[in-house]
Amino acid sequence: MLKVIISGGGTGGHIFPAIAIANSLKELSRDIDILFVGAEGRMEMEKVPAAGYKIEGLKISGLQRSLSLSNLTFPFKVFGSIMKANKILKRFQPDVVVGVGGYASGPILFVATLNGVPTLIQEQNSYAGITNKILGKRVNKICVAYNNMERFFPKEKIMLTGNPVRQDIQNLQGKRERGLEYFGLSGDKKILLVIGGSLGAKTINESIKTGLKKFVANDIQVVWQTGKSYFASAKAAAESYQDSGIKVYDFITKMDYAYAVADAVVSRAGASSVSELCLVKKPAILVPSPNVAEDHQTMNAMALVNYNAAVLVKDNEAGEKLCDEAISLMKDEVRRIKLQENIARLAFQDSGIAIANEILRLVKKK
Repeated sequence: MLKVIISGGGTGGHIFPAIAIANSLKELSRDIDILFVGAEGRMEMEKVPAAGYKIEGLKISGLQRSLSLSNLTFPFKVFGSIMKANKILKRFQPDVVVGVGGYASGPILFVATLNGVPTLIQEQNSYAGITNKILGKRVNKICVAYNNMERFFPKEKIMLTGNPVRQDIQNLQGKRERGLEYFGLSGDKKILLVIGGSLGAKTINESIKTGLKKFVANDIQVVWQTGKSYFASAKAAAESYQDSGIKVYDFITKMDYAYAVADAVVSRAGASSVSELCLVKKPAILVPSPNVAEDHQTMNAMALVNYNAAVLVKDNEAGEKLCDEAISLMKDEVRRIKLQENIARLAFQDSGIAIANEILRLVKKK
């Protein structure tokens, strides 16, 4: 039996690609045992079991960029996580270990490389994260989603695969009508999908909340994913607009339906979000989060904007510009079609299968 550890998480941007890789491995190899390793208290501890996989948690967190007392405990957390990762490795005896970024991937990949276990990391962003940059020197293979990643990794280890995405969104054909029924929307009015990432996005949420009246006045329906922390406030603000097609959710489980009904999308510029938008071929307004390392979301967004494949609204200008920009785009069909054509050209097909094949090759080399 093939035994695989997949590690990483923290946000949906790491978790959903990890699950997509696991699903692709199961497609290619029936006799397989997959164990996830995540960070205790993070969303992977809920989402991975919901997808049908086992997971073990490490007591690990990232360094805070501001001065924080929690940074004093960081070395102890790292040491404790390495010790637990070593126990997991010895007990599970994997044939290969895969990292998808996030704090949890550091300890288990480090221990795997010390023990001579084949290793692969998948970097989703156009600017590599610190964990993957450190691991890149040690692992056997690095799958990336953007060109020019030799700035961060040894060139001979890199393979361009794109980012794996949730399998249910890979074919939206015939799902629009089901989506309209699912969300309770009219097919005669334009629909804007707003997704601030799995953890929510304060700036996007506040901007959309202040613009609800404008959307209704312009006959635009909104499917709005807020994240848990903003849900109550958004739900209250949208209460009087329910009959006008303003639908609020803390988390959208049927993202294939959401993409199928959307005429345009407002989103953060996380790597997974960008990859999904390319694959579903949706005109997009990207609002990069300023609260990420090395401003990598702006770089992800610019990879599309430079090809006239998306619209960029800066986070600090969203309150003033986002709703007006969205309304303008919804009214301009020619512009939407052009964005749609351009973003479709940037899509990678079957990234999960490509990465899974690389994982299996590493095992065969062993």
